[in-house]
Amino acid sequence: MPTTARERVRAELTREITDVARRQLAETGASSLSVRAVTRELGMAPSAVYRYFPSRDALLTALIIDAYEGLGAAAEAAEAGCVREDLAGRWLAVFRAVRGWALAHPHEYALIYGSPVPGYVAPADTAVPAGRVALLLAGVVVDAALGPGLVPADGPDLPPDLAADAAARVAEIAATMPDADPLAGLDPRAVVAVVDAWTVLLGAVSFELFGHYHRVVDARESHLDHLARTAGRAAGVPGL
Repeated sequence: MPTTARERVRAELTREITDVARRQLAETGASSLSVRAVTRELGMAPSAVYRYFPSRDALLTALIIDAYEGLGAAAEAAEAGCVREDLAGRWLAVFRAVRGWALAHPHEYALIYGSPVPGYVAPADTAVPAGRVALLLAGVVVDAALGPGLVPADGPDLPPDLAADAAARVAEIAATMPDADPLAGLDPRAVVAVVDAWTVLLGAVSFELFGHYHRVVDARESHLDHLARTAGRAAGVPGL
């Protein structure tokens, strides 16, 4: 949190700039976002805004990170509101929260999961906030593996290169834990199933938000729950 008067002023101006940019995002789209247009609405000199965001890409990056953080925070709050032992409830809560946030913030969702902005390359700063939802789903699977155990799911063996990816992700998780022995026998298919679930979740929400379910699926809330349960069973989450 800002502590000095200068830091508080900077934080407030940064918020005002991003609020205006977010409104313009809804009106004109990310491709048309302009720092100069933001300065005109704020009544500020362009040079003043450039001290906070030196380019359009810097402003876009701030909006993208804010969107990822907002989506992640919504999912985390929903998952945290569940009883820890209710693994199925936690899994479903993440799916439902992502959909709810996207429907409430369609332009911000489109910024991070819609069409790429021509000429813009996302910096590494966006990687960590982008992974918050996937980490929540992975956390449910890890807690199941450490607790009651994963429910074995039928399925083909993974190709060797995909199994290697899964083993690398398990090693990364194990490195953060004081006792990783229970993860030693984690089925690599469960790891890939988490990635599959993340893909299914964002794909379904994107299909709904961008109109691809028109005259195909009307019961969209129920459909998302169906997808969540199917993906969760593939990952071995008990209770689904």
